[in-house]
Amino acid sequence: MNPPRVDPGLPHLADVAPSVLAAMGVAGFPARIPLPYDVGGACVLLIDGLGAALLDTYAADAPVLAGLRGQTLQVGFPSTTAAGLAAVGTGCRSGEHGLVGMTFRVPDLGVINALRWRPHPWGEDLRDRLPPETVQPRPTIFERAASAGVAVSVVSGAQFAGSGLTRAVLRGGRYLGVHAIGDLAATISASIGDGGFCYGYHADLDLVGHLHGTGSKAWRLQLRQVDKLVESIVETLPRGGLLAVVADHGMVALEESAVVDADGTEALHDGVEALGGEVRARHVYTRQGARDDVLAAWRGVLGERAWVITGDEAIAAGWFGERVAESVRYRIGDVVVAARGGAGVLRRSAEPVESSLVGQHGSITDAELLVPLLLAARR
Repeated sequence: MNPPRVDPGLPHLADVAPSVLAAMGVAGFPARIPLPYDVGGACVLLIDGLGAALLDTYAADAPVLAGLRGQTLQVGFPSTTAAGLAAVGTGCRSGEHGLVGMTFRVPDLGVINALRWRPHPWGEDLRDRLPPETVQPRPTIFERAASAGVAVSVVSGAQFAGSGLTRAVLRGGRYLGVHAIGDLAATISASIGDGGFCYGYHADLDLVGHLHGTGSKAWRLQLRQVDKLVESIVETLPRGGLLAVVADHGMVALEESAVVDADGTEALHDGVEALGGEVRARHVYTRQGARDDVLAAWRGVLGERAWVITGDEAIAAGWFGERVAESVRYRIGDVVVAARGGAGVLRRSAEPVESSLVGQHGSITDAELLVPLLLAARR
């Protein structure tokens, strides 16, 4: 089974923030996506879980978003929040920024959870032992823009202020913690109105999709709330203001008949030192000399349910971008598993919460990989 290749010609989520800053006239940022605007203040607003196919399918529930529908972007592999936020925050693909999954291996500590900044699946906070700035040392978009004299703000949940992921990929801007959807809209509007550059984040569509599934009544009602959020910001755009709405991934529903519980499948243990990634995108770290046997075993168990390839093959296929830093290669599995259809590799013992979720993402299917770029400007 040949692995799918990432289309290098399709604009990437990592291209958005540099392009917006270029449209603002900030030196040092390439216009990777041409924006035909003379921009004063601007915001890149990330709606967690708003895949392109989902927006197109449920456009009737989101008329404002659908009306702004333009280009389609790819988010790269893995199609997950940690990697997506890092793409926005660094302007790089995962092979360079290094957040190659929700969980991944680092030297001396084993597998860590990038969302919680703790050992995976359990453990104490690692921010002192493993400073986020060392895991992702590249200057962020926000640090670079602030150094160029731009007023930069990050508008997201108050609970994320100072988190490991925030420090790793969103550092450099003034953090404005918010508590509700109206709070988010008002703070973004004020930041744009002041002529600055801000990044905004809304998590609830992804949360509802995980719990109830995309297309469920709860999810569609949440999509309507997101539509109202964007409408509220667009209505308050000042002259020269720009709002760019993006997403970090799409989402698919798991099929019970297509999932495999790695914790309960003995054939998936032999030769395996650790498992990282998530349900639809696994990094399999093997013992020395065991890679080929592990590859064969995982292919035998999963069959047509997943692309099961070596980490080297995934890199050659461009899954992690054109370049993979030497320090990042250790984080990529010796074997990489990307689910197809409604399949997934659960860990019901080690990851009981994640394994119970209806909606999942992370793989390299179009449903997860492709997201919309929605632009609204007042000239």
